[in-house]
Formats: sequence, structure tokens, C-alpha cells
Amino acid sequence: MENSKTVLSKAYIITGPTSGIGYATALELAKHGTVVLVGRNIEKLNQVQKTILEMGKSAVSVVCDVSDIKSVRRAAQQIIELKLPIAGLLNNAGIMPSKATKSAQGWDMTFATNHLGAFALTEILASHLPDGANVVFIASAIEDPERKPVKAMGMRGGRFISVEASARGEWKEGGSKMAGTDAYATSKQCILASAMAFARENPRLHFNAVEPGITRGTSLGGEDANAIARFLFGLVMATIPPFSNYSSTPKKSAKVITEILTDESGKTGIYFDEKGKPMLGSDLSQDPKFQNRVVAETRAFLSKVKV
Repeated sequence: MENSKTVLSKAYIITGPTSGIGYATALELAKHGTVVLVGRNIEKLNQVQKTILEMGKSAVSVVCDVSDIKSVRRAAQQIIELKLPIAGLLNNAGIMPSKATKSAQGWDMTFATNHLGAFALTEILASHLPDGANVVFIASAIEDPERKPVKAMGMRGGRFISVEASARGEWKEGGSKMAGTDAYATSKQCILASAMAFARENPRLHFNAVEPGITRGTSLGGEDANAIARFLFGLVMATIPPFSNYSSTPKKSAKVITEILTDESGKTGIYFDEKGKPMLGSDLSQDPKFQNRVVAETRAFLSKVKV
């Protein structure tokens, strides 16, 4: 167990820390150091911060709408100015709304939140992270059309055309009939591919991704979440074999994610499953050419957003 001096010498950034997996992980991370809570609702952030302080641990709040690139840039600068010894960044914030909405830049909200925002935050903070710091992305096996639960639910995996098309809310034909899932799967496929590309590009840091499993007790998008998908994943498939093999809970996921984020062994370029074991994503997400394409297109796309 780490002593108090060690705990105080580290800090961890987490986006989306106010509910579900993010909330459970924020509390778990607090055992390892100061937690930088990044979210859009200051009242909810303050509540999480209060809970952590009551645990006798340390936390600070930074307001940020991850779907808004300008907000991400401002928040990143605030984090840099905190001058904390950041040991890890967890890109956890994610949504799967049933109705397509637009971000502040006019982009598909799901793609902007799950991929573009996480990508932008990582790019800005990367050069300010110390050697050996861990960057973890919460991915989703929904991106893989060959995954058993994905097939069973009639999903078709990622439907990538291009980054620009995704930002417009356009997906490859032949997708799922379940509203919102093509956007979610594509956004998660892109951020998974980016994580693997970052790991190859930047050996100074460690980039990994985690599939948290079929997790009950989450709310991907709050009241606007895809209610059908949430019901099937949260209440049905999480308890029925063989799909229950992939099931987890926010607390279980939090322990796995925290272990990966605080790991000092140097692992990088690994996609972990809900039990913390290495797994494979879709054939496309594993393709280095696709990974490089997603990163190059995303960088070019985000460079057009003026400060």
C-alpha cells in the first residue's frame, strides 16, 4: 500500500467522473493521488469532489464540455496551469443518445464527445505529461461487428466513411436499425484506433484502451441515452449466458481501469477487456493503415477549429 507521501506526489485526470463507471473510477483513483475531475456540470463535479475530500483524499474540478473543442482547449490549459504531477489521463466521458444532436461546433454530438474531444484533450496534454505517464481510453466492443453480443443485438459495428463524414453524422450504409448505435460504434472505433496509433507514435508515454464490458449502472447520455440499448445491455444481456461472460459493474470496471492507469510496468498499445486481460478489437481497428488514417484525418479536421 502506498504511503501518504507517494499518494500526494501523483495526480490523475478523468473525464466524465460524475456518474457510472467514471464516478466509481474517480473514487478508486483517489486512493492513489489527487484526482482532476473534468466534466461539464460544476454542481455534480463539486459533489464528487466533496465525496473524495470526505474520504480524506484530494481532488480538484475543471469545468469542460468534452464535445466542444474550444472548451477542451480551455480546460487543458487550466489543467496545465495547476502544475500537478500528472501520472495518468483517463478519457472516460462517453455518450450514446438515441437522437442525433449537434455539438457547439455543429458536429454530431456522439462523435464529438467520444472521439474528437478525447483526441483533442490527449493531443494538448501529451507534451505536458512526464515520461512514463499512462493515457487510457474507454473503448467499446460495439465497434466490432463480429463480437457475439453485437451480432445478437443487430448492431453492425463501426460504420466509418471519414472523419469529416462522421462529424456530419454520416455513416456507412447497412448499419444498425437501433438509433444512435452506428454513431457510438464508429466513434469508439476511431478512438480505439487512435489509441493504438498514439502508442506507436509516442513511446515516451503509454497509451492503452479498455473495454469495460456489459456494464449495469451506467447512463450513456443521461436522460437522452438510448433506452433500448441500455435496457438490453444493462438488465438483460448482463445476466444471460453466454453474454453474462462479458458483464461487469461500475465498481468492478473502476478497479480494472485504475489498475491499468496506475500501472508502472510500461505496457502500451494494449486493448484490455473487462477483466483486465488483453483482447482484440475489430479487424479494421487493428489495421495500422486505418489507425494512421484516423489520426491524420482527425488532426487535419481539428486544426480547422480556431481558438
